[in-house]
Amino acid sequence: MWRMSTSTNGNSDKTASLTYAESGVDTAEGARAVDAIRASVRATYRPEVIGDIGGFGGLFSAAALKGMDNPVLVSGADGVGTKIEIARAMDIYDTLGIDLVAMCVNDVLVTGAEPLFFLDYIATEKIDSKRMVQLVAGVAEGCKQAGCALIGGEMAEHPGTMIPGSFDMSGFCVAVADRPNMVDGSTIAAGDVIFGLPSSGLHSNGFSLVRRVLEDRSLSLDGDFLEYADLELFEEECEALEAERHKADSLEASGQTLGQMLLIPTRIYVKLILDLLQSGIPIKGMAHITGGGITENLDRILPETLDAVIDIDTWLIPPIIRYICGQARLGIRESFRTFNCGIGFTLVVSKADAPALRKALDQRAEEYYEIGHITEGTGTVRYSGIDE
Repeated sequence: MWRMSTSTNGNSDKTASLTYAESGVDTAEGARAVDAIRASVRATYRPEVIGDIGGFGGLFSAAALKGMDNPVLVSGADGVGTKIEIARAMDIYDTLGIDLVAMCVNDVLVTGAEPLFFLDYIATEKIDSKRMVQLVAGVAEGCKQAGCALIGGEMAEHPGTMIPGSFDMSGFCVAVADRPNMVDGSTIAAGDVIFGLPSSGLHSNGFSLVRRVLEDRSLSLDGDFLEYADLELFEEECEALEAERHKADSLEASGQTLGQMLLIPTRIYVKLILDLLQSGIPIKGMAHITGGGITENLDRILPETLDAVIDIDTWLIPPIIRYICGQARLGIRESFRTFNCGIGFTLVVSKADAPALRKALDQRAEEYYEIGHITEGTGTVRYSGIDE
């Protein structure tokens, strides 16, 4: 299912003939956009997909669910937020779709659910088939990374109701989990270990603050990032960074503009986490670190009588995040409740099972950090060395 819908407003001469195109809607351009995305969409199809794009509804067989003891559908919806404005300014659109898928599938993943299919909605002031192809290609790439099928969507043209050149996008994911195997954090106990998986950068949160920083500091998106960046953001509060880590930062950012660093797409953790669960690793709880940072996401899976204690010296905050926080003059606590600060996904396991998780991640050549532990408390996130 891919359609183009439209919305118009304004007065008209009742005696004159007025075509749809004259009201601001280009159905031909919409049709070109739909035709151009066919290959990208089909590349995401799983065996369960029924039919092809162009229908009134996306079809997906649920036959495989019969093999589960108690199948539970898990759904999620999200958007990309004002990161879109950075993409518009850079005229780069092929990564936003990855962000869109990531924000949805990483959320449903925390239950241990497997994403099955995805739908998107893109509203724009005027259809631009070239831009639309880039946006949907990004969505398709995100779906491939997550192993889910892109089975439908909507391109909505809203002339006269949106700022010229503007657009917005949202996504909708449906996943499935077998209820006896769902991960809900209910068994988390004092002494459990918290593992963190690195983010790829800012992901898709905090961009209203990012844009304010760019405006207030008169920063150019085309400027070389290394010429801008003060990579010693947390030196006073977290001790000076080791020389080798500082060197690694420079290599990571080498040749990148500030805009390119901001547009690095959100990491999708689906295949890794499902693989770990299928291998038998007894994960007690998981959290996707989005808006609100570790502070306001990890606490969502904590029992009311327990706290998570995070040691912020166990990993390196990515240079782009350190730079933005420094330009905004954010302190440590505010930084950790605004951005992911380098941790995009967290796992909680018992102390006894921590060696198995370490081994499994090492075998998969995955980077990870042991960032903290669970202790008695009141259901909040604390930071060692800062709150204690």
